[in-house]
Amino acid sequence: MSTPVYGGNAGMSSDYLEIRDLRVTFDGFTAVDGVDLTLLQGDLRFLIGPNGAGKTTLVDAVTGLVPATGSVTKSGVELLGKKTHKIARLGVGRTFQTASVFEELSVLQNLDIAAGAGRSPWQLLRRRKDVLPEIEEALETIGLTAHRDTPAGILAHGQKQWLEIGMLLVQNADVLLLDEPVAGMSHDEREETGQLLRRIGAQRTVAVVEHDMDFMRAFATSVTVLARGKVIADGTVEEVQNDPQVQQVYLGTATASQEA
Repeated sequence: MSTPVYGGNAGMSSDYLEIRDLRVTFDGFTAVDGVDLTLLQGDLRFLIGPNGAGKTTLVDAVTGLVPATGSVTKSGVELLGKKTHKIARLGVGRTFQTASVFEELSVLQNLDIAAGAGRSPWQLLRRRKDVLPEIEEALETIGLTAHRDTPAGILAHGQKQWLEIGMLLVQNADVLLLDEPVAGMSHDEREETGQLLRRIGAQRTVAVVEHDMDFMRAFATSVTVLARGKVIADGTVEEVQNDPQVQQVYLGTATASQEA
């Protein structure tokens, strides 16, 4: 299987997300201030920055949760102004810092419901004799095949996050926006999550909002740094870490120089 690379594996001929002059304002406060960003398939992009930089608000705007101006296109289709569920049907999925799964249902049932977004309630309730191929594939990808019959509520914290990612995969999301996916995870869970992001990121457009700098260094192929709602740097991990403005605004000059 291919791995994500800086600049993406496929370029603009494949699925991509293009953000131009994106602005979000709350009661006179500009949370996202003229952001331009292009996310390409096969490039595992991390969005970093201090608290209040506008990272999560940017994702909220792309997925229709907050009003915004500017332009957000997925492979040429404008998303701004569309309802959240319509954006999801166009293949843009997101996760939240707290996993949103049906805790009383099994892993398999969670995936089945996600895969059946277009099915009737009766079809969703009836017991399946066979498991859909895309569900089997998702179970393998997220590493939960052995837990298919486990109630989601008793999964480990990291496993719930993996299940939520699996639910996006069976919905055919090809643009995934993940909000702090490793928050609260153990070291081993973070490593497993990083490997999962590499598996899914090679074939999709994936952006990760993250505060964990060690995790970012280990798994990002490219990094965008936000501060005060603006993009202040964009490039490889090494390029971003060595950027004087990033060191001053985000990492702190002395600390960044030592770590770089």
